[in-house]
Amino acid sequence: MDLAALPLQDADAAAAILRRGAASNFSASCRRGSIDQIEAPGLLIATGDLHDNPLHLARLVAAAGMGPDVPDGSPGPHLTLHEIIHPPRLINGMDFSFRALMRAAALKSAFPERVHVLLGNHELAQVIGTAIMKDGVKYLEAFDEGLDTAYGGKAADVRAAIREFVMSMPIALRCVCPGPDGSPGGRHILCSHSVPSPGTMGRFDPTILSRDLEPRDYEPLRGSAYTMVWGRAHDAELLEDLVERWGINLFIIGHEKAERGIRVIPPNAIILNSDHDEGVYLPIDLSNPPTLEEASRLVVRLRE
Repeated sequence: MDLAALPLQDADAAAAILRRGAASNFSASCRRGSIDQIEAPGLLIATGDLHDNPLHLARLVAAAGMGPDVPDGSPGPHLTLHEIIHPPRLINGMDFSFRALMRAAALKSAFPERVHVLLGNHELAQVIGTAIMKDGVKYLEAFDEGLDTAYGGKAADVRAAIREFVMSMPIALRCVCPGPDGSPGGRHILCSHSVPSPGTMGRFDPTILSRDLEPRDYEPLRGSAYTMVWGRAHDAELLEDLVERWGINLFIIGHEKAERGIRVIPPNAIILNSDHDEGVYLPIDLSNPPTLEEASRLVVRLRE
């Protein structure tokens, strides 16, 4: 798909791209309630936070075999995308990362069974109004100002389409992989922006992965989708608890800083970053999923 050719300067076209992406999130056959689910065989390009890094997005799209010369709907690797908006550098104080969100929506509609755009805390914050400030930047305001500058009187319609796309995003991607002896469904991988913090488990509904998302799930500080995408400070006890509840063997998340692009949390979680100079992606053979130690050796640096 030729992302550079998308008509993102036209408000009506931009809104249509977002709404097609939202429809594809719900209609893809891989959708199971609040999550996407895929099974071996296949290759997954697992990623971390992107934060509107256009060069790294282009390299991820190429790695997943979805480049400009690839017809829509072609078979190939799966690709996760999350934490797409709110870059570290603004243009005249404005954030134009809604364009990256539109590119993600276009990819989803072009490759609905292969692209998995996962809910991140920055996307959710933008559409429900949870303030985010970093290095003195008020990101929600900078994003809205960028929208108003780009689309003028039609910005409200584009903003509404952004909300539709974000609220259609799955909370996670579950990968069903064979066990070491080749038995079906033996090892499961969960890719998500994060998992709940230990202190929030008392109000977190672990059945969220097996049902549709509801309005209450997005409520600030209380909703299960909200607490999941904002989760930090994960420890072994929490991760082992989620193994028991969800049947997951390996968690691949983002949200927290990984200076070298990858950080391991024993016994079974990996944090990936795909946005900064040391950003990486992790190619996973779903027929032979890696151990925690193997995954650390398999990551690919996006700057290379």
